[in-house]
Amino acid sequence: MTAGGNLVHLRGAAGMAAIYRKISWHLLPLLILCYIVAYLDRVNISYAQLQMEQSLEFGEQVYGWGAGLFFIAYLLFEVPSNLMLEKVGVRKTLLRIMLCWGVVAATGAFVSTPWQFYAMRFALGMFEAGFFPGVILYLTYWYPAARRAKVVALFGSAVMVASAMAGPLCGAILHYLDHWRGLAGWQWMFIIQGLPAVLLGIVAYACLPDDPSDADWLTPGEHVLMRQEMQRELALRPPATRSGMAALLQDPVLYLLALANFLLVAASYALVLWVPTLMQSWGMRDLMELGLYSSLPYIAGIVGMLAIGRHSDWRRERRWHFAACMFSAALGLGIVVAAHNGLMLSLAGLSLALAGIAAATPLFMTILTEYLEPAQAAAGIALLSSCGILGGAFSPVVSGAMLANGATTQVLGLLITLCLLAGMTLLLALRKSPIYGDISEKHYSADNAAQS
Repeated sequence: MTAGGNLVHLRGAAGMAAIYRKISWHLLPLLILCYIVAYLDRVNISYAQLQMEQSLEFGEQVYGWGAGLFFIAYLLFEVPSNLMLEKVGVRKTLLRIMLCWGVVAATGAFVSTPWQFYAMRFALGMFEAGFFPGVILYLTYWYPAARRAKVVALFGSAVMVASAMAGPLCGAILHYLDHWRGLAGWQWMFIIQGLPAVLLGIVAYACLPDDPSDADWLTPGEHVLMRQEMQRELALRPPATRSGMAALLQDPVLYLLALANFLLVAASYALVLWVPTLMQSWGMRDLMELGLYSSLPYIAGIVGMLAIGRHSDWRRERRWHFAACMFSAALGLGIVVAAHNGLMLSLAGLSLALAGIAAATPLFMTILTEYLEPAQAAAGIALLSSCGILGGAFSPVVSGAMLANGATTQVLGLLITLCLLAGMTLLLALRKSPIYGDISEKHYSADNAAQS
């Protein structure tokens, strides 16, 4: 069939959907697998510390500082990494990131002092910096805004998959490999979960195209239709008046979005990093049992993330979906407080909280990619992601200090406050945006016209 015949065959909503399904099958499984490994290497410390504090005598505050230092390093190197991705391409960037973080994550098995632990966590953050915002930027090369929330949610579901896996996987390693061949269970956990990143970095370099023009598995007709769809999206935007970092720093809406992301990530990482400790306070002491039970809220997070992302694309509405997610998370944490350590009710509340927080993250990144001018995307996505990472640096330290004093209820109260403030801040940010609502409405009308 000729290229023109391909265009006739593919044109229309069903044809475009088939093209994007093809793209998703070529890109997303590998990207999701890479993110699962990245996230496991980032948060497995929450399980490792249950044994580390016994063998290394690390207290809650040492663990909290180590968790926070990861995010400080991530913050410092995130923007340079994303700008480099634009210059050298995603393949070389992922190879560099994953080789380095895999080696550092595995060598964490051999730390023996707080300062070695701090250095390992800082290096892990430094080398992993740029992975998440880099992939988000990469996805904007392939998917128009109208299809982006579902795709970002699919990619982001790796967080919930990794978190659901982390409990049983980490629990099994800690339980069954403890003292095997002279190493503690937490040491084996760092080695087993760190080294796959090295292999995946090589696979990503070999298999991923840098952009759609390099995808030899797309036909000429599919290339043409993709370009037309992207051009149609650009035509809906008002003319750009300024671009670059200076314009970003002069935009008041970006500061409110940065604050919303700071609050979201602070709530997210404080909750994820302390879930095992929190569940121990409900009377669960067996590490294998704790690992199995801790996977349940993350399964709820996967369902919530995918369902809400899909609904947001269908409705072409973002801000109220985001706010509803954060308010639901606050309600879930309130249920945990009201449960007074009752296991079943606490698990139900925790599941609602994680479903809300999980769904809010891809919604926020979709909002950001829609709001930013294309010329600002690399710097803007990394800059606002960095502001969120500050929240990840802040909350483990503060919550760790509170838990060290036995203030579990106060930690939950802090998380409720963060969730409520994140939802309200984003509503305020987009209410003050002169273009966001207009863009969304134009996309919604144009999408309906195209499908009809």
